[in-house]
Amino acid sequence: MQRGRVPCWAAAWSIPLTLSVGGEPAKQTAPAGYEQEIKTWQAEQAERLSSDDGWLTVVGLFWFKDGENSFGGAAANSIRLESDQAPAKVGSFWLDHGTVRFDAAPAAKVRHAGEPVESLTLKPDSSGDPTILELGSLSFYVIERAGQLGLRVKDTNSPARRSFKGLDFFPIDPKWRLVARFEPYTPAKKIPILNIVGQRQQMTSPGALVFEIGGKSYRLDPVLEEGADELFVMFADQTSGKETYGAGRYLYVAPAKNGATVVDFNKAQNPPCAFTKFATCPLPPFQNRLPLRVEAGEKRYAAAH
Repeated sequence: MQRGRVPCWAAAWSIPLTLSVGGEPAKQTAPAGYEQEIKTWQAEQAERLSSDDGWLTVVGLFWFKDGENSFGGAAANSIRLESDQAPAKVGSFWLDHGTVRFDAAPAAKVRHAGEPVESLTLKPDSSGDPTILELGSLSFYVIERAGQLGLRVKDTNSPARRSFKGLDFFPIDPKWRLVARFEPYTPAKKIPILNIVGQRQQMTSPGALVFEIGGKSYRLDPVLEEGADELFVMFADQTSGKETYGAGRYLYVAPAKNGATVVDFNKAQNPPCAFTKFATCPLPPFQNRLPLRVEAGEKRYAAAH
């Protein structure tokens, strides 16, 4: 779901994955250099989050209505951006039968790919290559969620980015790096997923990830993101709302090989909505709420909104 991540499966295939004869996940020790791998991943998480395109730069999310959506700093605009970078009138977004056009105000200095913009039809992020408009430290583009179109605004000089002091993690523990059996669904299962702004969409789960913790068996339903090879897992556990973010956390898992893969909770990460109220995070489905404490991965963000 989130752009710019580094695949978490890079080290998953450093040693063969096998299943025992009885079908249970094989016992496996962490590969050499595992602790350093996790430390590197943690550093990269912080770097991505605070980058020019990171979630700490997101300062606005506005849903379009049909017709004109005026945009700027003045109160009269239907989309008002409270930023000293925004002129009173930046321009207007026109929504017509699922297509968005931007008309810049004459005095605005909006640019796209370094060139001045007067009028431009915008591609949403669902196209894989959204049209990004720029104005000073601001950038903005169209997003599509559950068939609804809106405007996401970022500011490289946002207060959240300027005040960022790092992330907090549980101690690295190899016991949370688990070999999981992949049980395919035939056909693939459709799962209704609600996001944090109340939109619902159907996502596809190709199968279940089954693993053991403390002698008990657990399972998670991953889903497929369009154009991605990884399995995307949304989960919650008994640390959610306490040591970790209340809405749950995310994991990215490599595709199964010979019926098995690695589920590494040391790489559990906060969703974007832990850092900005302008995200549209999908929430864990009911079956992915684990009845145990997963004391691994990223903790609650100290400066959460």
